[in-house]
Amino acid sequence: MSHPAADLLAHLRRHQDGMAGLLADLARLESPSHVPTAQGPVLDRLADELAAAGLAVRRLAGRTSGGQLLARLPRGERRGRPSQLLLGHCDTVWPLGTLAEMPVAVRDGRLYGPGVYDMKGGLVQGVFALRALRELGLEPACAPVFLINSDEEIGSGDSMSRILRLARRMRRVFVLEPSLGPAGGLKTRRKGSLRFNLKVTGRAAHSGLDPEKGASAVLEMARLILRLYALADPQRGVSINVGVVSGGLRRNVVAPEAQAELDVRVLQREDADRIDRIVRELVAETPGTSLAVEGGMDRPPLEKTPGNRALWEAAQRAAGALGFPLGEGTAGGASDGSFTSRIVPTLDGLGVVGDGAHAVHEHVEIARMPERAALLALLLLEPAG
Repeated sequence: MSHPAADLLAHLRRHQDGMAGLLADLARLESPSHVPTAQGPVLDRLADELAAAGLAVRRLAGRTSGGQLLARLPRGERRGRPSQLLLGHCDTVWPLGTLAEMPVAVRDGRLYGPGVYDMKGGLVQGVFALRALRELGLEPACAPVFLINSDEEIGSGDSMSRILRLARRMRRVFVLEPSLGPAGGLKTRRKGSLRFNLKVTGRAAHSGLDPEKGASAVLEMARLILRLYALADPQRGVSINVGVVSGGLRRNVVAPEAQAELDVRVLQREDADRIDRIVRELVAETPGTSLAVEGGMDRPPLEKTPGNRALWEAAQRAAGALGFPLGEGTAGGASDGSFTSRIVPTLDGLGVVGDGAHAVHEHVEIARMPERAALLALLLLEPAG
Protein backbone atom coordinates (compact mmCIF):
# COMPACT_ATOMS: atom_id res chain seq x y z
CA MET A 1 0.00 0.00 0.00
CA SER A 2 1.13 3.52 -0.77
CA HIS A 3 0.72 6.67 1.24
CA PRO A 4 -1.82 7.87 2.29
CA ALA A 5 -3.70 4.54 2.19
CA ALA A 6 -1.27 2.72 4.47
CA ASP A 7 -1.15 5.57 6.98
CA LEU A 8 -4.91 5.96 7.07
CA LEU A 9 -5.56 2.25 7.53
CA ALA A 10 -2.92 1.88 10.25
CA HIS A 11 -4.22 4.96 12.05
CA LEU A 12 -7.83 3.80 11.95
CA ARG A 13 -6.95 0.28 13.07
CA ARG A 14 -5.41 1.81 16.16
CA HIS A 15 -8.79 3.43 16.80
CA GLN A 16 -10.91 0.32 16.20
CA ASP A 17 -11.89 -0.01 19.87
CA GLY A 18 -12.90 3.65 19.95
CA MET A 19 -15.08 3.16 16.89
CA ALA A 20 -16.82 0.17 18.44
CA GLY A 21 -17.24 2.03 21.71
CA LEU A 22 -18.85 5.04 20.08
CA LEU A 23 -21.16 2.80 18.07
CA ALA A 24 -22.25 0.95 21.20
CA ASP A 25 -22.98 4.28 22.91
CA LEU A 26 -25.05 5.50 19.95
CA ALA A 27 -27.01 2.26 19.80
CA ARG A 28 -27.90 2.62 23.47
CA LEU A 29 -29.39 6.03 22.66
CA GLU A 30 -32.61 4.72 21.15
CA SER A 31 -33.86 7.01 18.38
CA PRO A 32 -36.99 5.75 16.61
CA SER A 33 -38.16 7.92 13.70
CA HIS A 34 -41.64 8.48 15.13
CA VAL A 35 -40.40 9.91 18.46
CA PRO A 36 -38.73 13.26 17.58
CA THR A 37 -37.71 13.95 21.18
CA ALA A 38 -35.65 10.74 21.17
CA GLN A 39 -33.33 12.20 18.53
CA GLY A 40 -31.87 14.85 20.81
CA PRO A 41 -29.40 12.73 22.80
CA VAL A 42 -27.98 10.91 19.78
CA LEU A 43 -27.61 14.15 17.79
CA ASP A 44 -25.96 15.82 20.79
CA ARG A 45 -23.42 13.01 21.07
CA LEU A 46 -22.67 13.16 17.36
CA ALA A 47 -22.33 16.94 17.56
CA ASP A 48 -19.67 16.56 20.26
CA GLU A 49 -17.77 13.99 18.21
CA LEU A 50 -17.82 16.11 15.04
CA ALA A 51 -16.75 19.21 16.94
CA ALA A 52 -13.82 17.23 18.32
CA ALA A 53 -12.93 16.41 14.70
CA GLY A 54 -12.54 20.14 14.03
CA LEU A 55 -15.90 20.87 12.42
CA ALA A 56 -18.32 23.69 13.16
CA VAL A 57 -21.63 22.08 14.09
CA ARG A 58 -25.21 23.37 13.94
CA ARG A 59 -28.44 21.76 15.08
CA LEU A 60 -31.23 22.47 12.59
CA ALA A 61 -34.75 22.35 13.98
CA GLY A 62 -37.31 20.05 12.42
CA ARG A 63 -41.01 20.69 11.98
CA THR A 64 -42.18 17.09 12.38
CA SER A 65 -38.88 15.31 13.10
CA GLY A 66 -36.03 15.61 15.56
CA GLY A 67 -34.23 17.90 13.10
CA GLN A 68 -30.85 17.60 11.49
CA LEU A 69 -27.18 18.02 12.34
CA LEU A 70 -25.01 20.03 9.93
CA ALA A 71 -21.23 19.98 10.35
CA ARG A 72 -18.64 21.66 8.15
CA LEU A 73 -15.17 23.12 8.34
CA PRO A 74 -14.86 26.54 9.97
CA ARG A 75 -15.42 29.35 7.47
CA GLY A 76 -11.75 30.22 7.15
CA GLU A 77 -10.76 26.64 6.30
CA ARG A 78 -13.41 26.13 3.61
CA ARG A 79 -13.29 29.52 1.88
CA GLY A 80 -12.64 29.22 -1.87
CA ARG A 81 -12.91 25.42 -1.95
CA PRO A 82 -15.65 23.31 -3.51
CA SER A 83 -17.60 21.07 -1.15
CA GLN A 84 -18.50 17.40 -0.83
CA LEU A 85 -21.31 15.95 1.26
CA LEU A 86 -21.36 13.03 3.68
CA LEU A 87 -24.98 12.01 4.17
CA GLY A 88 -26.56 9.77 6.80
CA HIS A 89 -29.40 9.38 9.28
CA CYS A 90 -29.61 8.68 13.00
CA ASP A 91 -33.21 7.43 13.20
CA THR A 92 -34.00 3.74 13.39
CA VAL A 93 -37.03 1.50 12.87
CA TRP A 94 -36.79 0.18 16.43
CA PRO A 95 -39.31 1.44 19.02
CA LEU A 96 -38.33 2.73 22.44
CA GLY A 97 -37.68 -0.15 24.80
CA THR A 98 -36.12 -2.43 22.18
CA LEU A 99 -32.89 -2.59 24.20
CA ALA A 100 -34.66 -4.64 26.84
CA GLU A 101 -35.14 -7.47 24.34
CA MET A 102 -32.22 -6.69 22.00
CA PRO A 103 -29.34 -5.36 24.13
CA VAL A 104 -26.10 -4.04 22.71
CA ALA A 105 -23.56 -6.86 22.85
CA VAL A 106 -20.27 -7.99 21.33
CA ARG A 107 -20.01 -11.64 20.28
CA ASP A 108 -17.43 -13.28 18.02
CA GLY A 109 -16.13 -9.99 16.68
CA ARG A 110 -19.59 -8.64 15.93
CA LEU A 111 -21.39 -5.76 17.60
CA TYR A 112 -25.13 -6.38 17.92
CA GLY A 113 -27.83 -3.87 18.70
CA PRO A 114 -30.72 -1.84 17.30
CA GLY A 115 -29.59 0.48 14.53
CA VAL A 116 -25.90 -0.50 14.53
CA TYR A 117 -26.00 -1.64 10.90
CA ASP A 118 -28.70 0.70 9.62
CA MET A 119 -27.05 3.06 10.07
CA LYS A 120 -25.32 4.35 13.16
CA GLY A 121 -22.20 2.39 12.23
CA GLY A 122 -21.88 4.44 9.04
CA LEU A 123 -22.08 7.65 11.06
CA VAL A 124 -19.26 6.41 13.30
CA GLN A 125 -17.10 5.61 10.29
CA GLY A 126 -17.76 9.08 8.90
CA VAL A 127 -16.69 10.71 12.17
CA PHE A 128 -13.50 8.66 12.37
CA ALA A 129 -12.64 9.20 8.68
CA LEU A 130 -12.77 12.95 9.23
CA ARG A 131 -10.77 12.64 12.45
CA ALA A 132 -8.11 10.58 10.67
CA LEU A 133 -7.70 13.14 7.91
CA ARG A 134 -7.27 15.91 10.44
CA GLU A 135 -4.93 14.00 12.73
CA LEU A 136 -2.72 12.93 9.81
CA GLY A 137 -2.67 16.42 8.29
CA LEU A 138 -4.39 15.34 5.08
CA GLU A 139 -6.49 18.11 3.53
CA PRO A 140 -9.15 17.20 0.95
CA ALA A 141 -9.44 19.38 -2.14
CA CYS A 142 -13.20 19.49 -1.51
CA ALA A 143 -14.27 20.74 1.91
CA PRO A 144 -16.31 18.04 3.67
CA VAL A 145 -19.84 18.77 4.85
CA PHE A 146 -21.70 16.24 7.03
CA LEU A 147 -25.51 16.21 7.22
CA ILE A 148 -27.34 13.80 9.52
CA ASN A 149 -31.14 13.70 9.43
CA SER A 150 -33.57 11.98 11.76
CA ASP A 151 -36.46 10.93 9.50
CA GLU A 152 -34.94 8.87 6.68
CA GLU A 153 -36.69 5.67 7.72
CA ILE A 154 -40.07 7.36 7.26
CA GLY A 155 -39.35 9.08 3.95
CA SER A 156 -37.26 12.16 4.90
CA GLY A 157 -40.28 14.40 4.41
CA ASP A 158 -39.05 16.93 6.96
CA SER A 159 -35.42 17.00 5.86
CA MET A 160 -35.59 16.51 2.09
CA SER A 161 -35.70 20.19 1.15
CA ARG A 162 -32.47 20.82 3.09
CA ILE A 163 -30.80 17.75 1.59
CA LEU A 164 -31.62 18.89 -1.94
CA ARG A 165 -30.50 22.48 -1.30
CA LEU A 166 -27.17 21.21 0.01
CA ALA A 167 -26.74 18.70 -2.83
CA ARG A 168 -27.03 21.47 -5.42
CA ARG A 169 -23.93 23.10 -3.93
CA MET A 170 -21.82 19.93 -3.80
CA ARG A 171 -19.35 18.31 -6.20
CA ARG A 172 -20.28 14.81 -4.96
CA VAL A 173 -22.20 12.98 -2.27
CA PHE A 174 -21.10 9.96 -0.20
CA VAL A 175 -23.98 8.12 1.46
CA LEU A 176 -23.08 6.24 4.63
CA GLU A 177 -25.90 3.70 4.43
CA PRO A 178 -24.75 0.13 5.23
CA SER A 179 -22.95 -1.94 2.64
CA LEU A 180 -24.68 -4.52 0.49
CA GLY A 181 -24.64 -7.58 2.72
CA PRO A 182 -21.75 -9.43 4.37
CA ALA A 183 -19.51 -9.06 1.30
CA GLY A 184 -19.47 -5.29 1.77
CA GLY A 185 -20.42 -4.23 -1.76
CA LEU A 186 -21.36 -0.67 -2.59
CA LYS A 187 -24.88 0.15 -3.71
CA THR A 188 -24.45 1.48 -7.22
CA ARG A 189 -28.10 0.95 -8.09
CA ARG A 190 -31.17 1.26 -5.91
CA LYS A 191 -34.77 0.60 -6.71
CA GLY A 192 -37.03 3.58 -6.58
CA SER A 193 -40.30 3.32 -4.70
CA LEU A 194 -43.87 4.47 -5.25
CA ARG A 195 -46.55 4.30 -2.58
CA PHE A 196 -50.28 4.55 -3.16
CA ASN A 197 -53.43 4.38 -1.08
CA LEU A 198 -56.48 3.14 -2.98
CA LYS A 199 -60.05 3.55 -1.75
CA VAL A 200 -63.08 2.02 -3.43
CA THR A 201 -66.53 3.28 -2.49
CA GLY A 202 -69.56 1.08 -3.16
CA ARG A 203 -73.07 0.74 -1.82
CA ALA A 204 -74.22 -1.34 1.14
CA ALA A 205 -77.08 -3.82 0.96
CA HIS A 206 -78.23 -6.98 2.72
CA SER A 207 -76.33 -9.86 1.13
CA GLY A 208 -79.27 -12.25 1.48
CA LEU A 209 -82.42 -10.14 1.05
CA ASP A 210 -81.45 -7.79 -1.78
CA PRO A 211 -77.80 -8.14 -2.82
CA GLU A 212 -78.60 -6.71 -6.24
CA LYS A 213 -79.18 -3.32 -4.61
CA GLY A 214 -75.62 -3.22 -3.38
CA ALA A 215 -72.30 -2.49 -5.10
CA SER A 216 -69.40 -4.39 -3.56
CA ALA A 217 -66.28 -2.33 -2.96
CA VAL A 218 -64.46 -5.52 -1.98
CA LEU A 219 -65.26 -7.15 -5.32
CA GLU A 220 -63.94 -4.11 -7.17
CA MET A 221 -60.84 -3.96 -4.99
CA ALA A 222 -60.14 -7.63 -5.72
CA ARG A 223 -60.29 -6.89 -9.43
CA LEU A 224 -57.97 -3.91 -9.03
CA ILE A 225 -55.46 -5.93 -7.02
CA LEU A 226 -55.20 -8.52 -9.78
CA ARG A 227 -54.74 -5.70 -12.30
CA LEU A 228 -51.97 -4.19 -10.18
CA TYR A 229 -50.04 -7.44 -9.75
CA ALA A 230 -50.09 -7.86 -13.52
CA LEU A 231 -47.81 -4.78 -13.71
CA ALA A 232 -44.91 -6.70 -12.13
CA ASP A 233 -41.96 -7.29 -14.44
CA PRO A 234 -39.05 -9.07 -12.71
CA GLN A 235 -36.83 -8.82 -15.78
CA ARG A 236 -37.04 -5.02 -15.63
CA GLY A 237 -36.80 -4.96 -11.83
CA VAL A 238 -40.43 -3.94 -11.31
CA SER A 239 -42.02 -5.43 -8.19
CA ILE A 240 -45.60 -4.94 -6.96
CA ASN A 241 -46.93 -5.52 -3.46
CA VAL A 242 -50.36 -4.81 -2.03
CA GLY A 243 -49.38 -5.04 1.59
CA VAL A 244 -52.51 -3.97 3.45
CA VAL A 245 -56.15 -4.56 2.49
CA SER A 246 -59.24 -3.74 4.52
CA GLY A 247 -62.93 -3.16 3.93
CA GLY A 248 -66.51 -4.15 4.48
CA LEU A 249 -68.76 -4.01 7.52
CA ARG A 250 -70.06 -7.52 8.24
CA ARG A 251 -70.17 -10.80 6.41
CA ASN A 252 -73.87 -10.37 5.53
CA VAL A 253 -73.50 -6.82 4.19
CA VAL A 254 -72.39 -5.97 0.65
CA ALA A 255 -69.20 -4.01 1.31
CA PRO A 256 -69.68 -0.25 0.91
CA GLU A 257 -65.94 0.52 0.97
CA ALA A 258 -62.49 -1.06 0.75
CA GLN A 259 -58.92 0.24 1.08
CA ALA A 260 -55.54 -1.04 -0.07
CA GLU A 261 -51.93 0.11 0.33
CA LEU A 262 -49.69 -0.44 -2.67
CA ASP A 263 -45.88 -0.53 -2.77
CA VAL A 264 -44.06 -0.44 -6.13
CA ARG A 265 -40.30 -0.81 -6.68
CA VAL A 266 -38.56 0.05 -9.95
CA LEU A 267 -35.00 0.21 -11.27
CA GLN A 268 -35.61 2.84 -13.94
CA ARG A 269 -37.27 6.24 -13.82
CA GLU A 270 -39.22 5.52 -17.01
CA ASP A 271 -40.92 2.58 -15.28
CA ALA A 272 -41.74 4.77 -12.29
CA ASP A 273 -43.37 7.33 -14.54
CA ARG A 274 -45.25 4.68 -16.50
CA ILE A 275 -46.65 2.89 -13.45
CA ASP A 276 -47.50 6.17 -11.73
CA ARG A 277 -49.57 7.11 -14.78
CA ILE A 278 -51.28 3.69 -14.94
CA VAL A 279 -52.24 3.69 -11.27
CA ARG A 280 -53.58 7.23 -11.41
CA GLU A 281 -55.68 6.39 -14.50
CA LEU A 282 -57.29 3.29 -12.97
CA VAL A 283 -61.09 3.41 -12.89
CA ALA A 284 -63.64 1.26 -11.11
CA GLU A 285 -65.47 -1.15 -13.41
CA THR A 286 -67.89 -2.79 -10.99
CA PRO A 287 -71.24 -1.00 -11.47
CA GLY A 288 -72.03 1.35 -8.61
CA THR A 289 -68.43 1.69 -7.35
CA SER A 290 -65.87 4.49 -7.60
CA LEU A 291 -62.13 4.68 -7.00
CA ALA A 292 -59.91 7.32 -5.36
CA VAL A 293 -56.10 7.12 -5.55
CA GLU A 294 -53.58 9.03 -3.43
CA GLY A 295 -49.78 8.88 -3.39
CA GLY A 296 -47.02 8.62 -5.94
CA MET A 297 -43.24 8.67 -6.04
CA ASP A 298 -41.61 8.12 -2.66
CA ARG A 299 -37.99 7.94 -3.83
CA PRO A 300 -36.64 7.77 -7.39
CA PRO A 301 -34.31 4.97 -8.46
CA LEU A 302 -30.58 5.46 -8.07
CA GLU A 303 -29.16 4.75 -11.51
CA LYS A 304 -25.71 4.24 -13.03
CA THR A 305 -25.11 7.77 -14.27
CA PRO A 306 -21.67 8.73 -15.66
CA GLY A 307 -20.92 10.75 -12.53
CA ASN A 308 -21.93 7.89 -10.25
CA ARG A 309 -19.77 5.46 -12.25
CA ALA A 310 -16.77 7.77 -11.89
CA LEU A 311 -17.18 7.67 -8.11
CA TRP A 312 -17.49 3.88 -8.19
CA GLU A 313 -14.23 3.65 -10.17
CA ALA A 314 -12.55 5.90 -7.61
CA ALA A 315 -13.79 3.60 -4.85
CA GLN A 316 -12.35 0.57 -6.65
CA ARG A 317 -8.96 2.29 -6.87
CA ALA A 318 -9.09 3.23 -3.21
CA ALA A 319 -10.01 -0.30 -2.13
CA GLY A 320 -7.16 -1.65 -4.23
CA ALA A 321 -4.74 0.73 -2.50
CA LEU A 322 -6.06 -0.49 0.86
CA GLY A 323 -5.65 -4.11 -0.17
CA PHE A 324 -9.21 -5.46 -0.16
CA PRO A 325 -11.69 -6.34 -2.92
CA LEU A 326 -14.78 -4.22 -3.44
CA GLY A 327 -17.93 -5.28 -5.23
CA GLU A 328 -21.09 -3.51 -6.26
CA GLY A 329 -24.74 -4.41 -6.51
CA THR A 330 -28.37 -3.35 -6.52
CA ALA A 331 -30.41 -2.67 -3.39
CA GLY A 332 -34.15 -3.10 -3.29
CA GLY A 333 -34.58 -0.39 -0.66
CA ALA A 334 -34.29 3.33 -1.28
CA SER A 335 -32.21 6.00 0.46
CA ASP A 336 -31.72 9.74 0.45
CA GLY A 337 -28.95 9.11 -2.08
CA SER A 338 -31.66 8.25 -4.58
CA PHE A 339 -32.62 11.94 -4.53
CA THR A 340 -29.13 13.45 -4.55
CA SER A 341 -28.16 11.24 -7.48
CA ARG A 342 -30.63 13.20 -9.63
CA ILE A 343 -28.58 16.34 -8.93
CA VAL A 344 -24.94 15.42 -8.30
CA PRO A 345 -22.70 12.31 -8.53
CA THR A 346 -23.55 10.05 -5.60
CA LEU A 347 -22.02 6.89 -4.17
CA ASP A 348 -24.08 4.82 -1.72
CA GLY A 349 -23.43 1.92 0.65
CA LEU A 350 -20.22 3.31 2.15
CA GLY A 351 -21.27 2.38 5.67
CA VAL A 352 -20.49 -0.66 7.77
CA VAL A 353 -20.17 -4.29 6.77
CA GLY A 354 -22.63 -6.51 8.59
CA ASP A 355 -26.13 -7.84 8.22
CA GLY A 356 -29.64 -7.76 9.62
CA ALA A 357 -31.07 -4.36 8.73
CA HIS A 358 -34.45 -4.05 10.50
CA ALA A 359 -33.99 -7.57 11.92
CA VAL A 360 -33.27 -8.92 15.40
CA HIS A 361 -29.84 -10.22 14.32
CA GLU A 362 -28.69 -6.74 13.21
CA HIS A 363 -24.92 -6.53 13.63
CA VAL A 364 -21.66 -5.01 12.45
CA GLU A 365 -18.31 -6.67 11.71
CA ILE A 366 -16.07 -4.66 14.03
CA ALA A 367 -12.76 -5.56 12.38
CA ARG A 368 -13.94 -4.14 9.06
CA MET A 369 -14.86 -0.72 10.40
CA PRO A 370 -11.30 0.68 10.07
CA GLU A 371 -10.95 -0.37 6.43
CA ARG A 372 -14.34 1.11 5.56
CA ALA A 373 -13.48 4.38 7.28
CA ALA A 374 -10.16 4.41 5.42
CA LEU A 375 -12.01 3.85 2.13
CA LEU A 376 -14.21 6.85 2.84
CA ALA A 377 -11.21 8.97 3.84
CA LEU A 378 -9.45 8.17 0.56
CA LEU A 379 -12.57 9.08 -1.41
CA LEU A 380 -12.72 12.39 0.42
CA LEU A 381 -9.16 13.02 -0.78
CA GLU A 382 -10.11 12.56 -4.44
CA PRO A 383 -9.43 15.61 -6.66
CA ALA A 384 -12.23 18.13 -6.89
CA GLY A 385 -12.93 17.42 -10.55
